[in-house]
Amino acid sequence: MAERAINPIVKQVLELGPTIVFFLIYLRIRDDSFAFGGAEYSGFIVSTIIFVPILLVAMGILWALTGKLSRMQIFTAFMVIFFGGLTAWFNDERFFKMKTSIVYGCMAAILGIGLLQGRSYLEWIMAEFLPMRSEGWMILTRRLTAMFAALAIANEVIWRTQSTDLWVKLETFAFPAALFLFLWLQIVGLQAHLIEDEDAGSDKT
Repeated sequence: MAERAINPIVKQVLELGPTIVFFLIYLRIRDDSFAFGGAEYSGFIVSTIIFVPILLVAMGILWALTGKLSRMQIFTAFMVIFFGGLTAWFNDERFFKMKTSIVYGCMAAILGIGLLQGRSYLEWIMAEFLPMRSEGWMILTRRLTAMFAALAIANEVIWRTQSTDLWVKLETFAFPAALFLFLWLQIVGLQAHLIEDEDAGSDKT
């Protein structure tokens, strides 16, 4: 099914909004504690529990409007639900914090497996959005694999050695910004490998 076009601002709100809401809720209740069923939960854990349904509602609206969700969105939602559930069940914030490492680590592993096979799984996912020659996709895939691995390691170091406040801020803003900047720099640097309209036309003749 083809993805239906929607207002790009609405799409950005639905994709980024839940994380921003999580951050704002955390700031509001981070110093509080809450008792449920005889157990006491920190503000961070309550924020995590609230974040899960907010994310699911946003993804449901996005799916209803566009008729499609990316594999990455579905995978991320599964990880949030799974590790959010573990966080609540065991009343242990470490599960939600390590979720980021596992997501980035899995992406690095998946892309790395493709590279070992001489393939770019990134091209398979994104080729329709970014027309580029195969050699360009291989270069981008190698670099992105290294970036995902670096982010996974960085997250592990940060959540194990730094405060929850710092981790939340980096998780909400720094990691996504670093990944966005990295991808932008790569696309700019790989302009020579992009397929222009005239190239596509000449390929058909």
